[in-house]
Parts: sequence; structure tokens; C-alpha cells
Amino acid sequence: METKKEIFADGIGQIHFAGNMVRFDFVTLQPAEEGQAPVAQSNVRVIMPPQGFLSALNSMQQLVDKLVEAGVLRKNENAN
Repeated sequence: METKKEIFADGIGQIHFAGNMVRFDFVTLQPAEEGQAPVAQSNVRVIMPPQGFLSALNSMQQLVDKLVEAGVLRKNENAN
């Protein structure tokens, strides 16, 4: 079986468009001084063309819809 590399991220720090590409900067939370909130540190960047971004966005929306249907997530009716 082929081994795939896994990357963990706590979230996305920034998404920006530069050089005709969409760029995602993924972050992990790093410990701060005692009693302080963790600090987000950028550790991986994913770059894709706009069409790839739209395809990924569509896939993510389909997954969100399935998670709502399964009761894992709830829709925020107050969202704008």
C-alpha cells in the first residue's frame, strides 16, 4: 500500500490571491507563556489555480451539507 504524507493544521491563517494563484497558509497553535493563549504559527502553504480552488470549495460545501444532515454540525441561521 502506498504511504501518504499527512499534515495536521489547527486552521487556516490566511487565504490570499497572488500571482494568479490562491494561497492558503495553514497554521498550528504553539504554546505561549504560561497563562497566555496559544500562538498561531504558519507552517504549510498550499497553492492552487483559481479553478482548483473553486473545485475544492465545492467539495468542502458538499461535506458541510453531509455533516449538517448527519447532525454533526448545525446551520447558523443568524449568519449573513
